[in-house]
Amino acid sequence: QVQLVESGGGLVQAGGSLRLSCAASGRTFSTYVMGWFRQAPGKEREFVGFISWSADMSYYADSVKGRFTISRDKAKGTVYLQMNSLKPEDTAVYYCVADPKRSFSIRAYEYDYWGQGTQVTVSS
Repeated sequence: QVQLVESGGGLVQAGGSLRLSCAASGRTFSTYVMGWFRQAPGKEREFVGFISWSADMSYYADSVKGRFTISRDKAKGTVYLQMNSLKPEDTAVYYCVADPKRSFSIRAYEYDYWGQGTQVTVSS
């Protein structure tokens, strides 16, 4: 059973930074694509970015490009989302996701495994 557990969410002022972590367990993730989605109240789930577990490929939504960075620590089995220059519109629940099929997709349905989510609130 694959498990993804996010942590690191919280309240931050606009312009600040947060780093989210996603601890992955239960399978060998060496061939997976790992990603992040977010969902704000009253809005649809939104793609944030993904990275291949080998880190040879990454991709970000235009809304976060240049501000957010995804990385992974193979030894710890953990994926990170570093968020800088945060804006109030970044407020959302952030979800860690995993795709064993390596679809390299921005579509939520391509990701088989989801974490429980962690709340990020950016105050103005």
